[in-house]
Amino acid sequence: MADAVKDAHRAMWARGDYPALAEDVIPDLGAALVRAAGIGRGQRVLDVAAGAGNAAIAAALAGADVVASDLTPELLDAGREAAARRGAELEWRVADAEALPFGDGEFDAVLSCVGVMFAPHHQAAADELVRVCRPGGTIGLLNWTPEGFVGRMFGVMRPYAPPPPPGAQPPPLWGSPEHVRALLGERVADAAFRRGALRVDLFEKPGDFRDYFKSRYGPTISVYDRIADDPDKVAALDEALAGLARDHDRGGPTLSMDWEYLLMTGRRAG
Repeated sequence: MADAVKDAHRAMWARGDYPALAEDVIPDLGAALVRAAGIGRGQRVLDVAAGAGNAAIAAALAGADVVASDLTPELLDAGREAAARRGAELEWRVADAEALPFGDGEFDAVLSCVGVMFAPHHQAAADELVRVCRPGGTIGLLNWTPEGFVGRMFGVMRPYAPPPPPGAQPPPLWGSPEHVRALLGERVADAAFRRGALRVDLFEKPGDFRDYFKSRYGPTISVYDRIADDPDKVAALDEALAGLARDHDRGGPTLSMDWEYLLMTGRRAG
């Protein structure tokens, strides 16, 4: 069963074109996390659930020795190409965030930018983040909040999505300070939390946002596939996603939204 869950998760993120979406919509989030975590030359850094390397490439360009890990090989392939274009050198490893193939305390810093939040079993993933970070090393996370745009988007899609696997928790919980504190406990000291917002003004109107995610974002594509034979459900989800974008529009000649995230940095105790 566990392998089936991982296979489905891997396949979902391989669908559409998440690397292009990340480059279009969230190009600066990884660099923001790298700056907040104080990543620099001489550090050995792991990016967990790195996708196409949004944070990993920024860390490598800051001079760190970086390993980018992700469950989905197709995302890592896109990351290698992006790194080559930007002149960044780093290692790419297929790895499960809930069972990382690295030694205890192997890294000076462990990062994840809107990545580890999608591992279904939060405590298992959190335990791995801590385990592979050396005592005194940095753990840095940037995740969408439950109350923000992306958290609400997953809420809109939930009624149309398949039931989650046993023991799975909703991804946006990683954007709650209380949840992250409970996951990490006293193993992480000096934890600091800061809310921020990503300005998204890529889309002309709400329907453009919806159609873009329907064609490029694996979780959205998978939900639409599940209801493809029910035109009423498709229409309802179409309207709900466009309505969500409309509700978050700041006003102006084109659609402009702020997507809230939580940025956390801390130090592994011990």
